[in-house]
Amino acid sequence: MGFAIGMFGPLYALFAEEVGGSILDISWVYALYLGIIGFGVLVVGKIADRVGAELVMVLGYGLSALATFGFVFVDSMRALFLVQGLTGVARAMWEPTWFALYDRHSGDDTQDGYIWGLASGLWYMLSAVAMLFGGYIVAHHSFDMLFIVMGCVLTVTTIYTAQILRYRVHYSK
Repeated sequence: MGFAIGMFGPLYALFAEEVGGSILDISWVYALYLGIIGFGVLVVGKIADRVGAELVMVLGYGLSALATFGFVFVDSMRALFLVQGLTGVARAMWEPTWFALYDRHSGDDTQDGYIWGLASGLWYMLSAVAMLFGGYIVAHHSFDMLFIVMGCVLTVTTIYTAQILRYRVHYSK
């Protein structure tokens, strides 16, 4: 997840400008994204407690993949608002559930700082490497190629995670 998302990073502003967005437009789109995540995690947390964090996380990963492929079709600020809104909903689904599952399965409470530091540190290191890949792809190919690669990575992540969770549920009974 971190790898695919990290590929876009600061390139986002260049992409938004390419589809006709001004600095103010980009601010509005990103504010929408953050607002959807902020409100969404509150709602999703309650839903995930009832239906299962595993299911909500996998659905969020899947929506993330679909929304990322949607960037290929963005040709206006209106389309960017829509796709960025979908990515916000997706992140609101997978992020709190990932944290809940990580916390639930991270072992005893004697090394919480280290365990959480490991999760955060690896996320940022992976995102740093991904940013270099993303920049290379855009510099030598296109944003469309970047979105296709990101979408494929997210699709593989979704399928792999679903299989792991299905395995855990099946063999934990």
